[in-house]
Amino acid sequence: MPTGVAIRDPREQLFNAAERVLLRDGPSALTSRAVTTEAGCAKGVLHRHFTDFDAFLAELVRDRIARLDATALLTSAGSGVVSHHLTVALTDLFGSVAVAIVSLVISRDELRARLRRTTPTGIPLLTEAAAMLGSYLAVERELGRIDAGCDLHVLATTLIGAAHMLFADRTGTPPDGTAVRRVVDSVIVGALSTPPR
Repeated sequence: MPTGVAIRDPREQLFNAAERVLLRDGPSALTSRAVTTEAGCAKGVLHRHFTDFDAFLAELVRDRIARLDATALLTSAGSGVVSHHLTVALTDLFGSVAVAIVSLVISRDELRARLRRTTPTGIPLLTEAAAMLGSYLAVERELGRIDAGCDLHVLATTLIGAAHMLFADRTGTPPDGTAVRRVVDSVIVGALSTPPR
């Protein structure tokens, strides 16, 4: 006799449940029991697919890193306004679960240690997001819209850091597009070959 209903994609169901707990209650509330309760499954389901809870969390973070998609940003290169494209990319990034994921990574030593295998420096997710912005800025530099002497790594990481500060209070009202655009304009003003519009 079966003991329960088969779960179609248990990993994704558990990841989505973890995100909901993380967004609602914060990183300190994220336990294996909270995740499986939120997912509506037995605790054993998590341990059947992951060696331990930190392995689960590491895979959650890696999965969310893999979802970073630079396609729209790279496709926009050479058209429109650079600061607008960066504003949209940063708002999309930090308007998602990214701020909560960063808080989780910062709060758990074992999780950070595991993630160092794939992200040896920086904060996982933010490091990859900065690389995504850097790739876009490199294309814009090739097209002559970003100054040839600009340090793209510094520019991308400054944009990530400044935007993260805007979105970091997960309990407050997220900043609107105007606030994000003001920060982007301030950071990139010296890097643009032409002034922002």
